[in-house]
Amino acid sequence: MNQKNTPLYDALIKHKNKKSISFHVPGHKNGMVFLKDSHSLFQSILDVDVTELSGLDDLHSPSEAIQEAEALLANYFQVKKSFFLVNGSTVGNLAMILATVTEGEEVLVQRNCHKSIMNGLSLVGAKPVFIAPEFDTDWQVAGGITIKSIQEAVKKHPRVKALIVTYPNYYGMVTNLKEIISYCHEHKIIVLVDEAHGAHFSRRKGLPMSATALGADVVVQSAHKTLPAMTMGSYLHYNSEMVDLDRIKIYLRMLQSSSPSYPIMASLDLARKYIATYEEKDLQYTLHFIFEFREKLNKIPSIKLLSYKDEGDPLKITIQSKTAITGFELQSKLEEYGIYTELADEFNVLFIFPLLKCGDFYPIEEVVYALKDGIEEEERISISSQGLTEGTCISTLEMTYKEQQQKAVEIVPLSEAKGRVCAESIIPYPPGIPLLLPGELIRNDNIKQIHHLLEAGSRFQGGENIKLQKIKVFDN
Repeated sequence: MNQKNTPLYDALIKHKNKKSISFHVPGHKNGMVFLKDSHSLFQSILDVDVTELSGLDDLHSPSEAIQEAEALLANYFQVKKSFFLVNGSTVGNLAMILATVTEGEEVLVQRNCHKSIMNGLSLVGAKPVFIAPEFDTDWQVAGGITIKSIQEAVKKHPRVKALIVTYPNYYGMVTNLKEIISYCHEHKIIVLVDEAHGAHFSRRKGLPMSATALGADVVVQSAHKTLPAMTMGSYLHYNSEMVDLDRIKIYLRMLQSSSPSYPIMASLDLARKYIATYEEKDLQYTLHFIFEFREKLNKIPSIKLLSYKDEGDPLKITIQSKTAITGFELQSKLEEYGIYTELADEFNVLFIFPLLKCGDFYPIEEVVYALKDGIEEEERISISSQGLTEGTCISTLEMTYKEQQQKAVEIVPLSEAKGRVCAESIIPYPPGIPLLLPGELIRNDNIKQIHHLLEAGSRFQGGENIKLQKIKVFDN
């Protein structure tokens, strides 16, 4: 197939050039009806913000341009079937779980997974078996899970249906996924991969291998995170002998919007062309640009530039302050210079570098200047790991999802929550990885970590009472 083709984008431009008169949704009528003050900003996108018209195909039953665009996507990733997602990787994660697991079945789950994975398990009523990831003491973050921990979990839970893996983690760390997939398939265990941050992974030297190339059954990618696609634009790839493709289709139709965004879908078509026509010289140019950026960062005495112990995503660049300020404070200082980073936690600040084409420019000098000017005079301190915990290697919920539905909930002070069963999700955001889940037993370490994160300035999703030092628990 010709990866230079962009069938959906071409169809959309062809329709735009007709200068048609709209008597269909959406209500802005190709931008003719819109607030005048905002018209100039939105007009170029309103021209192509249309609906399922003749020649533009239907995401939920594709037979023309969308079908061809998805076929090109599958061809590039060398999988049996690929789908455009317009509701982010969240909808892909939900669909792959609902299509694969049934109520009461045991599923191995990487403990530091995204909240959408937990929501999918809750919707289906599965029995999650959580596997704690390795903990990196230099980065002070959780990494990936090991083959040894998976083998231990399978011995304890021999009837597990599937394994759900996050690859890479938010900071770009990868694990030995090929060995994990081989072991699971030998034991007839389905492997579902949340590869939200790895849409640019490939078979090229210099980048980690994509889970699609390593044999995973279903892979979900956020194209918008590392490829030039619009926000919420994602992909789902199917390449399995054990997962029913029709069930994937059913749940995507059920969960995705019945009014999908054509600008998002067209950007997914273009993003696929971008990565499919990305040449070796482009990759080497980007890697050299990153090398120069890292070299400049390494010369700044007030920060520490982190490096992967093994393989990792070169687009992810993580720094720590050697001074008295936290990662949150360092992020705020950078924002004073107009530099907005992807993520800050107590210790780290994360930059995501773009996939440049040969000759492209990206402003790195501004970052270097801001770091030198903003924090160089601060008093230096050593990094402390206070408050961070690894957790139990293998754990399960204290209370099933069905049991939770039958229990009353009360709000108690954090100081009195030890030994109680949590009734809400406590999620530091970003990265959106749950610290506590409904149905989990609250340990003293959890309470200490919540206090520590609050003191450090973390934001939370869910847990609306957390800032008041209170938490929801189930009645005993």
